[in-house]
Amino acid sequence: MNRREIGIAIIGAGRAGLIHAHNFRKSVPYARLAAVVDPNREAAEAAAKELGIDTWYASYRDALADDAIDAVVVVTPTIYHREIVVEAAKAGKHILCEKPMAMNAAECEEMIAAAAEAKVNLQLAFMRRFDASFLDAKERIDAGEIGDIVSIRSLTRGPSTPQPWMYDLKKSNGPLAEVNSHDIDTARWFTGSEFASVHAIAGNFRCPDAKADFPDFYDNVLLTARFEDGKQGVIEGALHVQYGYDSRVEILGTHGVLFIGQLHEKTVMTATKNKQITRPFMNSWRHLYKDAYLAEDTEFVQSILEQRAPKVTGIDGMMAVKVVEAGNRSIRESSIVRLTE
Repeated sequence: MNRREIGIAIIGAGRAGLIHAHNFRKSVPYARLAAVVDPNREAAEAAAKELGIDTWYASYRDALADDAIDAVVVVTPTIYHREIVVEAAKAGKHILCEKPMAMNAAECEEMIAAAAEAKVNLQLAFMRRFDASFLDAKERIDAGEIGDIVSIRSLTRGPSTPQPWMYDLKKSNGPLAEVNSHDIDTARWFTGSEFASVHAIAGNFRCPDAKADFPDFYDNVLLTARFEDGKQGVIEGALHVQYGYDSRVEILGTHGVLFIGQLHEKTVMTATKNKQITRPFMNSWRHLYKDAYLAEDTEFVQSILEQRAPKVTGIDGMMAVKVVEAGNRSIRESSIVRLTE
């Protein structure tokens, strides 16, 4: 292994971008946070100050021209991923791209081809694959602890109001992309099979401000699936649920069932004189998957140093995007959509 420091630039100084940035600044071996990038100059400068680094850019192209940067983490709205990833590959930078990978499968193919041609790593940020509970579940499934998988149910519900740009499905691909990409990827990972067909229904129940300008926006979605080997699946996504961050998985086998997920952020429970027990609900994905983000970032640097493919690749990102495309088509057409056609 070439034990040298890898200079990292974070492109996108939002919440997820700063999680990655703090990891690379302090906690990832052989990594050096070289720069932070955001088109909002004030945000970029404030992030650099928070992180204790001197270098920030308002243009990602300036970062790609910086020889001190070996790799980039792309944490921008999805609509910009293809352009940035392709240019980063051409500049010889290794790439960690946040989910969803791109707006459609054709963009994903272009990104994969660009990375292959430039001989740089392209890792997708499906951090649940690095979470200790998910890894334990995968080992138990592969060991046959619950027999053969029959079905998988995975849900993600977020408490926050959607960002305004998310209302436009042409820019976000909706909650199936923004919320459920992780559910889709882990369903593929646990079952070891690809989605063969999907049927999805959706509606806007909690975001009335979006209805006039974006009548096709949905904040709640249910997707049922059949996998190529006959397994069954259910994916549920919700935005603005307000009660907390909710991420759970149930895998049913021929000999048992396996559950992943916790509803509580803290172990403290309070019992009061009114005979009620209270316990704080999980507040944020940033808390629940904090360690998984660090493990994911560490894998990115290790794969570069060891000159090997990352554990989560562009192909994984593209397959999730294909399911999102099929699901959104199913919603529009009220039909079953087959991915294998």
